[in-house]
Amino acid sequence: MDSSPIRYHDGIETPAPDEAETIDKIIASMTHESEITAERYGHAVRASHAKVSGVAVGELHILPDLAPELRQGLFAEGRTLPVVVRFAQGAGELLKDRVSTHRGMAIKVLGVEGEKLDGHDAPTQDFVLATGPVFPNPDAKSFLGSMKQLEAGTKAPEAVKAAVSQTARALDSVVKAVKGESSPLLDFFGHAPHHPLAEPYYSQAALRYGAFVAKIAAFPASVAQTALREEMLDTGADPDVFRHAVQSYLDGHDAVFDIRVQLCLDLNAMPVEDASTRWDEDRSPYRTVARLVLPKQDALSEARKRYADDVLSFRPAHSLAAHRPLGSLMRARLRTYQALSRFRHERNRVAEAEPGSIDQVPA
Repeated sequence: MDSSPIRYHDGIETPAPDEAETIDKIIASMTHESEITAERYGHAVRASHAKVSGVAVGELHILPDLAPELRQGLFAEGRTLPVVVRFAQGAGELLKDRVSTHRGMAIKVLGVEGEKLDGHDAPTQDFVLATGPVFPNPDAKSFLGSMKQLEAGTKAPEAVKAAVSQTARALDSVVKAVKGESSPLLDFFGHAPHHPLAEPYYSQAALRYGAFVAKIAAFPASVAQTALREEMLDTGADPDVFRHAVQSYLDGHDAVFDIRVQLCLDLNAMPVEDASTRWDEDRSPYRTVARLVLPKQDALSEARKRYADDVLSFRPAHSLAAHRPLGSLMRARLRTYQALSRFRHERNRVAEAEPGSIDQVPA
């Protein structure tokens, strides 16, 4: 069995003939959802991972002396770069934490020079990650069907959403007991209430990795975080328990994540166009290329929260050409994130801005 990583080439993606039309419909559906929530809150919020649980600054330490196939793009040489990291959760709504859905970790690396994707001229590189190694839907067309259901449910009472989340979590526990791993769809709606700093986050879909193709992920890497791995937070007692857990932890501890990549070795077994297929980690394990260090800090000051929620945008399109997102789902994200960010910033009358320096992030 060949263990050589697949080399990137322009023909590695195979868009469907009607993909542009499908993405237009996704944008329309998600924009409508955002209009509903903006009217509800008197303020536009993100269409996904709207509820922030922490905003931290720190450093990305890229490891020196990596193997040649790992020494690519941003990770081509050992160095240290500043980062801003936003932890948040599930839906495009500001719900109580008893609605425990999937969670996100968005990383913005600053001081990044090099050829960027069209339309991105700031010295930044974003990695938008979420809980779960795969996405529930394989491609844009499948996601459109799910998005229409989410759009229809936006106006439902919060109690209904909490019941759906609890039911999905209960069903997923049965699936996990039988199959040894979660159902991506059930986990999406009913993610177990783990501590946000104690679980891994994944790109879920593929991206270019310089000369190769990969997925990227962040894995907790400190003893203190490991100790929290089996802890279940009480979402019934505290409607903002994830936020308080992150804030409490970073008040007294550093958070550390290993940044790892999984190289694609076989386009049939490790497809680029299907984000719902898990790449075999025995055949191609995640390998560490950097360490993300978030020192203890106030991760939820009002000024920092407002800056991250209203000014910043974390988008797959904020990228070096060497890390261009790949596949149907990622191509949809390239366009939808841009359109939804524009809606949010225009609705709130706040100019979007990329930080040129870590000093621009409020203390």
